[in-house]
Amino acid sequence: MMTLLILTLMALTAQITTSFSQPPKLPSSSPSRLTFRTHPPATSLFALNRGSTVAIITPMTPTGEIDYDSYKALVHWHIREGTDGLCVLGTTGEAAVMTMEERERVLEATMEAKGDSDISIIVGTGTINPQTCIEFSKQALAHGADGALVVTPYYVKPTPAGLVNHFKTIAEAVPDLPIVLYNVPSRTGCDMQPETVSMVKDACNGVVVGIKEATGDVSRVSPIKSLCGSDFLMWSGDDETGSEFVLSGGDGVISVSANCAPNAMSRIMKAALDGDRSTVEALNGPLKPMHDKLFVESNPIPVNTRLRADAE
Repeated sequence: MMTLLILTLMALTAQITTSFSQPPKLPSSSPSRLTFRTHPPATSLFALNRGSTVAIITPMTPTGEIDYDSYKALVHWHIREGTDGLCVLGTTGEAAVMTMEERERVLEATMEAKGDSDISIIVGTGTINPQTCIEFSKQALAHGADGALVVTPYYVKPTPAGLVNHFKTIAEAVPDLPIVLYNVPSRTGCDMQPETVSMVKDACNGVVVGIKEATGDVSRVSPIKSLCGSDFLMWSGDDETGSEFVLSGGDGVISVSANCAPNAMSRIMKAALDGDRSTVEALNGPLKPMHDKLFVESNPIPVNTRLRADAE
């Protein structure tokens, strides 16, 4: 099953990338693919890469158990295809329904498959209870994660002061794990405004280093960078607008589409970071229907269905 899954995914990527008449090649000065990075590190302080980070799925068996072998094969595939980072145990990875022991095994499988590559590992550790976030973050740190993706508390609709307190509590408890804020109001009912992002960053003494901004509002890049500093990392959480987000000054995308087209998404982000709009449009145009169709129902239903169908 594992071999079939990976061969099918590789065929799918080939089908997508060959639709480009002349896919751009990385410049000769770029590191070799064998170094597993298409862009330089985003910061000298933390090993968080700019570019295409996949919000990776968690393969499961027909009985609902995690297929760890297929998961490790997916990680290997993403490294070969040039993906810059893995966002594991997130919404797309269905971590909300995992036990602590299952999270442990996913982290172990991630680090085993990562090996000595320098692909970034961001672990989803956010939930409504800050004490649970702390437990998840300590677990991620113990397994060598490069950062924690921490969503705003959902359902309770916290005030700006409540958000500051939430993230500060986590940052003070786990100060050695960089935090990437996650703003996704369509799921949480809480929209963290740029001013609040700045307040949270300032209150957390250097632990908060970036944000996954999933509103699809490209106009937020400029005020957040202005308030938080040019070194504050910004990933789009919206595939449809992700390339424009980076062309506007963002640092990358945490992508669902990269599950199906990792090499194409890596090339798109490389071009966007280089400010090459014409190449971005040429590469991203054929992927636009996929960006849309992967969200015809709640994520991760479509992406899991797509990959399962391709594997069969």
